Amino acid sequence: MFRTKRSVLVRRLWRSRAPGGKEEEAAAAGESGAAMAVAEAEARASACGGGCGCCPGKAGRGGWASAGAEAELKALIHAMLKRLKERQLEELLHAVESRGGARTPCLLLPAKALSRLGQHWYPLPMLLCKVFRWPDLRHCSEVKRLCCCESYSKAHPELVCCNPHHLSRLCELESPPPPYSRYSMDFLKPNDCPDSVPSSTETGRTNCLASGRLSDSQVLQEPGDRSHWCVVAYWEEKTRVGQLYSVQEPSLDIFYDLPQGNGFCLGQLNSENKSQLVQKVRGKIGYGIQLTREVDGVWVYNRSSYPIFIKSATLDNPDSRMLLVHKVFPGFSIKAFDYEKAYSLQRPNDYEFVQQPWTGFTVQISFVKGWGQCYTRQFISSCPCWLEVIFNNQ
Repeated sequence: MFRTKRSVLVRRLWRSRAPGGKEEEAAAAGESGAAMAVAEAEARASACGGGCGCCPGKAGRGGWASAGAEAELKALIHAMLKRLKERQLEELLHAVESRGGARTPCLLLPAKALSRLGQHWYPLPMLLCKVFRWPDLRHCSEVKRLCCCESYSKAHPELVCCNPHHLSRLCELESPPPPYSRYSMDFLKPNDCPDSVPSSTETGRTNCLASGRLSDSQVLQEPGDRSHWCVVAYWEEKTRVGQLYSVQEPSLDIFYDLPQGNGFCLGQLNSENKSQLVQKVRGKIGYGIQLTREVDGVWVYNRSSYPIFIKSATLDNPDSRMLLVHKVFPGFSIKAFDYEKAYSLQRPNDYEFVQQPWTGFTVQISFVKGWGQCYTRQFISSCPCWLEVIFNNQ
């Protein structure tokens, strides 16, 4: 019996679903499969160290509760996919198989359409996200649309995008925060650093990058310069690699290897660092991150296959004397910078802060390897690969 192209596409899409569903199939096959699924879930949960700035330790555990639920889901998804046009199936398959690395158009479907799975009704975007990305997803409030999506910022469109890679999962910060990642707020204040490692900049000035202190890169900004909203510097341990990258567009992809990538390509930078760890981490950056300036602040979306770590003055309580390093898992987004909070923290009447550049307009991001009191690396300058994002506060 010959299969139509549509049937082949539907079968390929079902085989490309998120691992959560496949683990449940193994669990249904017998006790050994169940033990394997539990072990894998526990391994994922322990990967966050038992506590972190944004811990989705439950991710992957929601899955499909039984073989019966798996069969129900399969019937539902096959029926839904078979209603799509062949071109839509091809575009959805391209998005799923490339894990969001390829530029794919929106999959526009009726906004009011709901599908029942078990005792719950799910909108189509959420259902496809559960199938192809996050089986434990439970509510629409847990996801955020990316700015590349046609449905972004639209309140009640007749059609809504159901491309699962046009959404990210929201990173929830722990409350109260874990104690192991706390940093003194004193590190926000730039100080003289005679024991630091100097790095020359394009302006001829020297940055101070000492253990535990932020580099003073924001001095590169010319007063009144509004041509860019941020500048990005890429570092390998204590050495900055390549030129500063000035950002004018609302969204920037920062990556090592990204199909159809357009933005700040770290893979094209010539690194003189021969450390095996640095080279290994560089190769794991992959799709990297997406940095987006939105109405409510600057968001970071982790597009890679490994966690990233972020430290920002505006992520924490303004009254706190501590800063946290937040862990962001693959597929998650976090509002890394809030302009209003940054201006309120600037304290213009404070003589010490007026006389020196305010590093509250700087965000630090490390790839794969974190830093802090629960790691062997106490300071970000010991991380193999990391970024410094300096925001224009003019």
